[in-house]
Amino acid sequence: MIIYKTKEEIELLREAAQVVSRTLGKIAEAIEPGISSLELDAIAESYIRSQKAEPGFLGLYDFPNTLCVSINDEVVHGYPRKALIKDGDIVSIDCGAILNGYYGDHAYTFAVGNVSEDKLKLLRVTRECLEIGISHTKVGNRLGDVGYHIQKHAEDHGYGVVRELVGHGIGQTMHEEPQVPNYGRRGRGKKIKEGLTIAIEPMINMGTGDIRYLSDNWTIATADGMPSAHFEHDVAVVDGLPVVLSTFKYVEEALAKKK
Repeated sequence: MIIYKTKEEIELLREAAQVVSRTLGKIAEAIEPGISSLELDAIAESYIRSQKAEPGFLGLYDFPNTLCVSINDEVVHGYPRKALIKDGDIVSIDCGAILNGYYGDHAYTFAVGNVSEDKLKLLRVTRECLEIGISHTKVGNRLGDVGYHIQKHAEDHGYGVVRELVGHGIGQTMHEEPQVPNYGRRGRGKKIKEGLTIAIEPMINMGTGDIRYLSDNWTIATADGMPSAHFEHDVAVVDGLPVVLSTFKYVEEALAKKK
């Protein structure tokens, strides 16, 4: 069952999402070659708690950390580790927080150091996929329209769309109905209605869309070993149109200061 939100509830979701956005800004300040994802995880947990919020991932489905950190060919759900991030890596940081009983869930893929042009293009196109998906999240459309346009943009650039993993509704639980695939057919799927709140999160691979599960039972990687990118926003439908509750502003400000 889809739980449609009031404008007051959407504001609570925005506050939770903004905690995650600011946390990703702190990650942007710290991420560089030679830092470990465990160090980034500690930064994230400390900041979230300083905001009188709780880490949204820690303990969820028994996940052991605050961040999901997925590097290069890892798609999502990588857990922080001691190994150091290297120059040229692309690193997906997915983070959640709970504030006043509502969840925020938000992801950004970072280019660390001197990243190849083909990886940078993958990041650009994946972020465009997110923006395109958001633009179609409006009353009068269906979720199939959102997925169709994400899929088309990715495939027009020769990339694969992960099908086993999808976006989702969000509210007082992390994963609510409906599922939000990054592929689909126009005019199909659930109708988009006022008060819908979802996390849209394209997971786009440089090669095929096929994935494999690693032996740690958490990390999901591309089947062909090619890089993958992941961007995510929390989105609400307000007065018939999409409103983005999270923001990349803090990430972009931090990255600009490092140039």
